[in-house]
Amino acid sequence: MDDDDADYMQGSDDEDYGFDYSDNEDANESGSVDVENMYYKAKSKKDDNPEEALKEFRAIVDQEEEQGDWGFKALKQSTKLLYLTLQRPNDALKTYTQLLAYTKSAVTRNYSEKTINGILDYVGGGKGGAVEVDILEKFYQATKAALVEAKNERLSVKTNLKLAKLWLDRKEFARLSKLIRDLHNATGSINDGDDQSQRGTQLLEIYALEIQMYNETKNLKKLKEIYNATNDVRSAIPHPRIMGVIKECGGKMWMGEQTGSNQPGQWRRASEDFFESFRNYDEAGLPQRIQVLKYLVLANMLTGSEVNPFDSQETKPYKTDPQIKAMTDLVDAYQRREVHSAEKILKGMQSVP
Repeated sequence: MDDDDADYMQGSDDEDYGFDYSDNEDANESGSVDVENMYYKAKSKKDDNPEEALKEFRAIVDQEEEQGDWGFKALKQSTKLLYLTLQRPNDALKTYTQLLAYTKSAVTRNYSEKTINGILDYVGGGKGGAVEVDILEKFYQATKAALVEAKNERLSVKTNLKLAKLWLDRKEFARLSKLIRDLHNATGSINDGDDQSQRGTQLLEIYALEIQMYNETKNLKKLKEIYNATNDVRSAIPHPRIMGVIKECGGKMWMGEQTGSNQPGQWRRASEDFFESFRNYDEAGLPQRIQVLKYLVLANMLTGSEVNPFDSQETKPYKTDPQIKAMTDLVDAYQRREVHSAEKILKGMQSVP
């Protein structure tokens, strides 16, 4: 059993396992076995003969009198084949759109949501080669239309957040700005009786996207406005990655303000934010922690502090990390006031690719 079938089994928790059989049980069971055999036969041809596999998956869908789980699985496999193997995104969009119609009643909600998320992940992840932005947008538009019809607001917001991250990565800032407005409107429509921690968490996710956009576009005024807004969110349970992003951008903002003015204390604020960013990235196990740790070392030195940033419990394990060894040596030389050693270390860092 591969991941696709394992997902299906996990998504079937709410099926009825009662024992009230109908008179047509034997015929139905026989038909189900036949379709199951067709499915696995088609699946066995995916690697060696994808075109033939596609035809056999299509035969499963075409013979259905009503939408069922085997048709859903056949469309899921067809979409994957068309997009990732055959690199025909327009055809993949057609099978995906047909698959979305099955999510209304043919399969469980958990399984359909997991399938949608999985497809959107590889569509936006570039695994099927370069794809036009318009095609990507159509995948998301089809998804959102189906979710609106199903009144699945939670997954609709998650889908929009996923698309916003995709536009950010592709630097499609005009599309991202419009989507962020839509997300704010959707989040603002949550009533007082709804889960306010959910609203706060969604707000921080939106702010994290927004703050990255303004950091990329060097709009420090808007960046600071959003940064301050994140501090006003009281009820939220964000993923540590979200707070890592917010605090990293905040640290860069303080450094930019210090460099461009004579405001005292901005290096200290930058150092504090970089530490919080590092701590959150570290908790999430994300590689960004190393880069942020370098920012922390730099900001800490610029504060004139005598405190070694690697003395803390959180940063100490990284003191000998090959990627930041030069930074720790620089801190040591700085604290010993050994100017020549510091210059030698800096020159060595510049020669590293």
